[in-house]
Amino acid sequence: MADPKGFITTPRKVAERRPIVERVQDWQEVYPGSPGRALLPIIEKQAGRCMDCGIPFCHSGCPLGNLIPEWNDMLWRDNWTGAVERLHATNNFPEFTGRLCPAPCETACVVGIHRDPVTIKNIEVAIIDRAWDDRRVVAVPAAYHTGKTVAVIGSGPSGLAVSQQLTRAGYTVVVYERADAPGGLLRYGIPEFKMQKSVLDRRLKQMRLEGTAFKTSVNIGVDITGPKLLELFDAVVVSIGSTVARDLPVPGRQFNGIHQAMEYLPQANRVAVGEEVSDQILATGKDVVIIGGGDTGADCVGTALRQGAQSVTQLEIMPMPPQERPQTQPWPTFPMTFKVTSAHEEGGERVYSVSTAEFLGDDNGNVSALVVNDVSFVNGKLETVPDTTRTIPAQLVLLAMGFVGPQRDGLVDQLGLELDARGNIVRDENFATNVDRVFACGDAGRGQSLIVWAIAEGRSCATGVDSLLSQRESRLPKPIAPTDRPLMV
Repeated sequence: MADPKGFITTPRKVAERRPIVERVQDWQEVYPGSPGRALLPIIEKQAGRCMDCGIPFCHSGCPLGNLIPEWNDMLWRDNWTGAVERLHATNNFPEFTGRLCPAPCETACVVGIHRDPVTIKNIEVAIIDRAWDDRRVVAVPAAYHTGKTVAVIGSGPSGLAVSQQLTRAGYTVVVYERADAPGGLLRYGIPEFKMQKSVLDRRLKQMRLEGTAFKTSVNIGVDITGPKLLELFDAVVVSIGSTVARDLPVPGRQFNGIHQAMEYLPQANRVAVGEEVSDQILATGKDVVIIGGGDTGADCVGTALRQGAQSVTQLEIMPMPPQERPQTQPWPTFPMTFKVTSAHEEGGERVYSVSTAEFLGDDNGNVSALVVNDVSFVNGKLETVPDTTRTIPAQLVLLAMGFVGPQRDGLVDQLGLELDARGNIVRDENFATNVDRVFACGDAGRGQSLIVWAIAEGRSCATGVDSLLSQRESRLPKPIAPTDRPLMV
């Protein structure tokens, strides 16, 4: 173990963010340099807080099964090379999860039963950021080639994970992406202030050097049909994500100025890296209302503030979460507690237990306000609280209420993939679908979930593909099965 008394004598500390007045003026990451570099001055002490707990529940809290106590011990002993090797043994992209994952490992930390848990997420990104700085992250080409080919549809975290695993196992992998650059939501959904795209691009460069081929601006299901893919490749992996956004069909939905979050965020991401976007949706000088209290809504908050919104209000239909872990969500489950993201620190107002009843518009057909009501749970059902109707001014409304499944028209329909009751692609224990040689992983099969689950599914799916094409038990690691669920109640 690391410091035998570290969890007692050393208080938990996390990387400090840049001052708010500074960071809202640009699109750079909210940490100075990067979250990993920001933690470097105190990282050994923080790694030393990891105790010899006997049964490290952080392993089961993390869908990837990250070997957290091992890299903490190596850091304490100044073995940075060993730490990044143990990190990469279970996680293809720790620089992504270290920035974007909500860290279920920390809520499962044994230290966290009676004290503040180990700052696992910050330590993870510090290890990988230093490894990139020291040029210790290199291409890992396959030792041999199998002669088999695999098409991966979608280049989000699950698609990238399955592609890298299979490329390193000797398969010829082609990743198809309908956008003009690979990365999926990592590129066009995650704002620059949460993860600069240079972090994504350096990993894509490594994958290209290993042999993974990327074909962008190709809409599979239109440019190439599903049956044609099966003619061209030995196996097909569908990792198209959960992209059908949940809508809000209330009176006034037709007014201009009401947009899905994933119409708004990609445009802002393109402009942040210097691209030109015609007719960009802008929050500048407007009262902005964001409907949905999750991470996507928070991304809209930070983006609107940087664009100079006059006001930002985020609405959530559920009650405000508690500050502390509720008794109904005991350790080591992932508790639903009140979270303050970097965007929430920067401004805006959050309103809980409120439902939108109607959009109001002006004479030009533009949205001008929302009619809302307070709601409460009565016998397990949401009911409107009497005499709480009011209006909130809004010239821009962003819908960030989540997603209801993968796009069905096109590839899914062409291949005849079976869907479950939630509209997600059905897979077996090997991530195989009902169609021979077709696999599915990530949000397309799991439903909208965390980035760490997407990567874990991609790694596990690669095992299923390898087993089928090699006609033997795969030697690739399989961290999860499709039926696995996080430690949540």
